[in-house]
Amino acid sequence: MSGLLAGKRLLITGVITESSIAFDVAKIAQQQGATVVLTGFGRMSLVERIAKRLPEPPVVLELDVTNQEHLDTLAARVGEHVDGLDGVLHSIGFAPQSCMLGDYLDTPWEDVATAMHVSAYSFASLTKACLPLMGEGASIVGLDFDARYAWQNYNWMGAAKAALESINRYLAREMGRLHKIRVNLVSAGPLRTTAARSIPNFSEMESQWNARSPLGWNPADRTGAAKTCCVMLSDWMPVTTGTMVWADGGFSAIGDRVEPFAPTPKD
Repeated sequence: MSGLLAGKRLLITGVITESSIAFDVAKIAQQQGATVVLTGFGRMSLVERIAKRLPEPPVVLELDVTNQEHLDTLAARVGEHVDGLDGVLHSIGFAPQSCMLGDYLDTPWEDVATAMHVSAYSFASLTKACLPLMGEGASIVGLDFDARYAWQNYNWMGAAKAALESINRYLAREMGRLHKIRVNLVSAGPLRTTAARSIPNFSEMESQWNARSPLGWNPADRTGAAKTCCVMLSDWMPVTTGTMVWADGGFSAIGDRVEPFAPTPKD
């Protein structure tokens, strides 16, 4: 399909390196005719350099989703470059290492609060910040990792993703009733991104995912997940909201598994 996103104006968050899922979403979106604005956090010079590798180097704006001033000024700053938004991609997540390593019950609230704020609450705060630029038919898409299960070593990040899934439903209700805006999540399988490097036993998860997925799974190929995001941002899912779309090779549909991945031996 050509021109899937022709004329669309998209805000895409979460590009850190070329291995970011958001980078592939931005690339495919541009190839499908969209005008893209990126946001970055932290090493802005790196994000700006990576952005130049896209087919059309986009505007890059700084956005820390825990900074209220950044959120309050986002619509005005985006509005300097596009006259509205047809779609927003939330590809933001972070948890301190203590949230994924060590004893689950010993994780301090301060670290859990950070994970919840950045990885879950920001879906709502980003939506609110972008709302002045969005009209009827717009689409908000968040990236998720299936939180129906307690994944080993995912711990409080898994709890944050569960919160994200609940927030998605409530946002869909509010945005749909009041603004006719769709809100959905795309749950990808394990992909080799910068964030994935912080997950212990990630390589074991990759191998089991490939073995149990009906379509197989290549953790180095982000194209499938990115294309799914682009479809959700397009006009081709006009009556779908409040749901989670799996882009995981079919792993989520298969019940013949005992453990998501092998346990870590204790000393």
